This record gives sequence, structure tokens and C-alpha cells, in this order.
Amino acid sequence: MPTIWELCGEVFRLDLMRELEARLAQAGFAAVAGVDEAGRGCLAGPVVAAAVVPDPARLVPGVDDSKQLSAEARGRLAPAIRATARAWAVAEIAADTIDRTDILRATRMAMVEALSRLAAPPDCVVTDAVALPGLEVPCIPVVKGDALCYAVACASILAKEHRDRRMAELDRDYPHYGFLSHKGYGAPAHRAALARFGPSPLHRLTFASVVPRVAEARS
Repeated sequence: MPTIWELCGEVFRLDLMRELEARLAQAGFAAVAGVDEAGRGCLAGPVVAAAVVPDPARLVPGVDDSKQLSAEARGRLAPAIRATARAWAVAEIAADTIDRTDILRATRMAMVEALSRLAAPPDCVVTDAVALPGLEVPCIPVVKGDALCYAVACASILAKEHRDRRMAELDRDYPHYGFLSHKGYGAPAHRAALARFGPSPLHRLTFASVVPRVAEARS
């Protein structure tokens, strides 16, 4: 059981994370959606984005930048975020689409798609550093937004948890690449599997670490 001081510290930390959202609410933006992605730097698998409109009256203790949390913590927090949010949605863009465009465009596509799937449109959007031009509502890109903004942190957890589960499913179809352990990132075991088996249909062929000559020819 946490002590009273630990509980007070967590309340204070969450209040700090919600400062931007609170200021936006004071300016008339009642429904603020946080948006973040997972898998942008991977060699295989989709890039996933999540959009979350939290309920400020139902904050989830422990929410933080997903990179600072264990898989166990993310697995515990994700259902609580979904249960307490006013709205949430997830979208993924597959590797072949990433190859036809580029990873930044694919990331924006996933983010915009996640926003479009929300039950109700938000009044304002905060992203983790990625600008989303063309939205019908204001969009605020915040560097390290997943660590500084509660809504973006919630989105980072849902995106990461969704993508990890997706890569675990894909591991059953392509077990010799080790997706279950490294989730498609450029781990030494993944690079060794690429050298031995070559790329799968899940790999991003325009990434130099996957197929160097193809990536160099397209750059």
C-alpha cells in the first residue's frame, strides 16, 4: 500500500502533467485529445497511433511516458485508461504503406486516422512533437509531450500496448524473426535473423537496415 505522502506526490505529479490541458480548458477547449505513436523506429511491423480524450475527473495513477514504464505496468494501465477516458481510438499503418510513402507521412496518417475514429471530435489536439496540418481543430505539437502532457502520455501507453500485442500476434506467423521479444526494433537478434532469412512481408523495405541497396536507391 502506498503511503499518504506517496499518494500526495502522485496527485501533484499528475496535476503537473495536466497543466497544459487545464490551461486549454480555461481557454475554452474542453475536450483535449492527446495523440502519440509507437513503432516509428522499427524495422518491421506497423506504425501505430492512439488518440485519447481523458476525463479530468477520472485520472489514472501511474500514467507516464510509455518508455518509462515496464510492459507489466503498461498492461495494467491501458485498460484503466480505456475505461476512464471520454473517448479513445487506435489506428495502424502497415509496412507496405510506410514503404510507399515514408515513415513521417505514415505516422501522420495513423494519427489522423486515430483522431477520426474518436466517438466525438475533440476541441484541440496535443501531439508528441508531430505537427498535423489540415486538422479542423487546433493542433499543438509538444516536444516530449508523452512526458509532459497527461493526455499524450495516455495515448503513448495505448499505442505501445496495442502495437506490442500486434507484434506478439505476428510472431506466430513469422516465429524465426523473434518479434515477440524485440517487437520489430533493430535488436542484434533481429538483425541476425534478417541476415539469415531475409526480409518478411512485415519488414519496411525502404529502411536501410532491412535492405540497404533498396533504401539507398530510393533515397
